[in-house]
Amino acid sequence: MRVVQTLLLLSACLGAAIPALAQNTATPQPGQVLASGTVPDEATKAAVLARLVEVYGADKVVDQIAVGQVAQPANWNAYVQKLITPQLKTISRGQLKIDGSTVSVRGEVANEAQRQKIASDFATSLNPTYVVNNGLRVAAAEQGILDSALANRIVEFDSGKATLTPTGQAILDQMAAAIQKLQGRKIEIIGHTDNQGLKAANQSLSQARAEAVKTYFTGKGLSADMFTTLGQGSDRPVASNATPDGRARNRRIEFRIAQ
Repeated sequence: MRVVQTLLLLSACLGAAIPALAQNTATPQPGQVLASGTVPDEATKAAVLARLVEVYGADKVVDQIAVGQVAQPANWNAYVQKLITPQLKTISRGQLKIDGSTVSVRGEVANEAQRQKIASDFATSLNPTYVVNNGLRVAAAEQGILDSALANRIVEFDSGKATLTPTGQAILDQMAAAIQKLQGRKIEIIGHTDNQGLKAANQSLSQARAEAVKTYFTGKGLSADMFTTLGQGSDRPVASNATPDGRARNRRIEFRIAQ
């Protein structure tokens, strides 16, 4: 029997994607990229993993790919490389399944334009024998509750510490009221820093600040089970670190609807 090679990518929290090859039931940790399933040879496996590492970083990729007796369409490897791009990070709680020449993508994106663009980019990067099924949906409603409550403000901490300032606490009081409307959904609390200082120290500080926010929320009566925390350090700036204003914007707490 001829078995067609299948590649499945599942997205993790905050838009990171988790690739997996079909039949996988493992549960990835927030921010991880899980690759699993069966490919026909070591070269194919190495190529897939190398592309994932290039997009997500070696510390985020978890390898569960097996090598076995499967077949693949012509130039399958090249097309997979085209589909594993940074735009997958914009999909949260999603899945990209490449089953032979059928590509299925589902999950949540921020708006309708993004939903259509991802599927369109997939289609234009493949040859006409491929079919793209667009199962993406816009998740603006629930995420919008969090975004509106935060209103682009910075949750402030004492310099170099994970201690909330009074201003930061006031913002979190408003966030807690908004989160009360989202009972039954998990919220990811993501800490970020600027690029000043050692990377390892920034990573630890961003994690500690995310944990401090979670602790503050639980002190307000919200269930700890509602929250997961993640420290991103200085890896995902939203502004230039070359100016004081840019660094201030990068020192932030982000809130995302999680699975």
